[in-house]
Amino acid sequence: MKTPARLQVLIDEGLIDGVLRQLKSGKEAEVFVVRCGDETRAAKVYKAATERSFRQAVDYTENRKVKNSRQARAMAKGTRYGREQQEVAWQRAEVDVLFRLAAAGVRVPKPIHFFEGVLLMELVSDADGHAAPRLTDVTYTPTAAREHHALLLREVVRMLCAGVVHGDLSEFNILLGQDGPVIIDLPQAVDAAGNNHAPRMLMRDVDNLRSFFGRHVPELRDTLHGPEIWDLYAAGRLSPESPLTGRYEPRPGAVDLGAVLREIEDARLEARERDLRRGAAN
Repeated sequence: MKTPARLQVLIDEGLIDGVLRQLKSGKEAEVFVVRCGDETRAAKVYKAATERSFRQAVDYTENRKVKNSRQARAMAKGTRYGREQQEVAWQRAEVDVLFRLAAAGVRVPKPIHFFEGVLLMELVSDADGHAAPRLTDVTYTPTAAREHHALLLREVVRMLCAGVVHGDLSEFNILLGQDGPVIIDLPQAVDAAGNNHAPRMLMRDVDNLRSFFGRHVPELRDTLHGPEIWDLYAAGRLSPESPLTGRYEPRPGAVDLGAVLREIEDARLEARERDLRRGAAN
């Protein structure tokens, strides 16, 4: 295949030796399989804001800090330089989060290098050495679904203990690698303590897992892990080893996180019905 210009720069710099094939094209980036010596890795090439469908929604970027005051002023004014720096900050956010989560032991692709808008990282593979499939592209037995759900809940907890909420977690951005699920696509990840939308996003992440695996294990549909996890976190009692029951009783005077979860579920069902109506109209 013809080497994309953005990856040719990495070849010229000696960071990669060649491009083998395109792996996927997503809403904010394209991913390629590349060769680095005897190893095969993934290169994520971020799209410019004008080319991607995923927007830097204020819910996700709330409280993200820029250390350079000149950059911060330019971004606030919306100058051309400011927009360029906003792009760099958006891309850099995923890189920083990946390094942070990898250090915390979260199951994410190991980040290797970030250069000129390209993230070089581990290629998640299946048992045969091929690029791992997404959760949505795999069939499950009830036992496997239950095991994957439990493992991913533990990863959500580990992320939260590291101060991070994925913000867009679903069966479409989790790969099923040789050793189990691996979480990917984190440019929209938020700081759990610094973002007012973090509780809602955590609830949505956990609800997406519950809904997906609940298709194979119906009893999971009645669990309330989202509010249980956030309540433990807010009380300062959450750790990667915290036992989870799937039950939740709000503390006196506390926000009813179960009600928040129900609102999310209602909104999700309304959106699905709206999409079905639009499809029928077309």
